Amino acid sequence: MRNRMRGHLLIAISLLACAGLAGAATQPPANTPPDDASIIKNVRHEILTYPNYSIWDDVSFRVMNGNVELLGAVNQPFKKDDLGRLVKGVAGVESVSNQLKVLPLSFQDDSLRLQVARAIYTAPSLSRYAIQAVPPIHIIVDNGQVTLTGVVNNTAEKEIAGMRAATAGLSFGNVINNLQVENPPARKG
Repeated sequence: MRNRMRGHLLIAISLLACAGLAGAATQPPANTPPDDASIIKNVRHEILTYPNYSIWDDVSFRVMNGNVELLGAVNQPFKKDDLGRLVKGVAGVESVSNQLKVLPLSFQDDSLRLQVARAIYTAPSLSRYAIQAVPPIHIIVDNGQVTLTGVVNNTAEKEIAGMRAATAGLSFGNVINNLQVENPPARKG
């Protein structure tokens, strides 16, 4: 009985050792720098989990050989600094070019932001987006000019958001609707 148990134990140890060697062969060495794909994933995570990231901000980025370029706009100066610092701390990031624009601090722009947000997120077809931690429709207001960015489910939602924003009042110009459609209609033909 002892010999049988000892034999099973040796087989189990051998299998574990082989599995460990196979696993070690498929994993990159621990000291290799992260590639751009993993940097993109981690930078996206840092931006989306930044507690002050809101519908008033539009942040995008590019990564090339570990160099990150932050693009877009934020509504407060401290956000630009915070996001730059957070991205610099991501493993594998060599440098950060922080091109985020700080939108003008303006009572009128703040009022317009709120009016447009109310108009968009109270629409029955768009209200489900309002309950998300960071709703997908971002409202960028720069000296009275409204730009919508983000993602909606379909073309109808994009059009509704644009119309609601345009009728919110106080806007000095046309609303720029840069919303992306996640499920565009199928093309005929």
